[in-house]
Amino acid sequence: MRPSGRAPDELRQIVLEPDVAKYAEGSCLARFGDTHVLCVASVEDGVPPFLRNSGKGWVTAEYGMLPRSTHTRTDRKRAAGSGRTMEIQRLIGRSLRAVTAMHAFGERQIRVDCDVIQADGGTRTASVTGAYVALYLAFQHLKTIGVVDSIPLKEEVAAISCGLHNGKAVLDLDYDEDVDAQADANFVLTASGKLVEVQGTAEAEPFSREQFDQLMALAAKGVAELVGLQRAALNL
Repeated sequence: MRPSGRAPDELRQIVLEPDVAKYAEGSCLARFGDTHVLCVASVEDGVPPFLRNSGKGWVTAEYGMLPRSTHTRTDRKRAAGSGRTMEIQRLIGRSLRAVTAMHAFGERQIRVDCDVIQADGGTRTASVTGAYVALYLAFQHLKTIGVVDSIPLKEEVAAISCGLHNGKAVLDLDYDEDVDAQADANFVLTASGKLVEVQGTAEAEPFSREQFDQLMALAAKGVAELVGLQRAALNL
């Protein structure tokens, strides 16, 4: 039995609330159970130096945890400079760029800030999933003002965690499961089921290919459900 009482293939209650930030071109509050992440997309003129005069745009991300998003307060400077923070924001950026047509919006940069308001496991997966909604809305804004003719996104992208808990493969780990998991993995998938990134770790003993395949199957199911929620949030 999972601590939450959920079935092995059951997501937490997930809400993707769009347009929560008044001034941003795109925004989404992603709630994965008790994990809440504010994702805000900002459109900026110009691109990083390595893309100047290329005609291509850029999508990047920044990630952070608010000081009291966890059980104890974390210093802002220490959290912002940690290796974990850098790793997660790079993951979010790679995930968004994987589904973006970079030549389609000129030499502009869209920066997506993902700030964890409350953490209960799965902050990076909630960030990727909510960031896609915020990015779509930013592109929708550019279309509304006539900068682009269509939304330059190839398909949706979302992320979910899976793990081995008490020897069984389970979907969407919360904190209580994550700390006791024998293995855990984060999967980033597109709507068509293509892999963007997989991060998997054995916490105790190595796990088998068969167990990995079980986690992969759960992830595909979970991402399909998340894509449905993204489309609903965007009225697609």
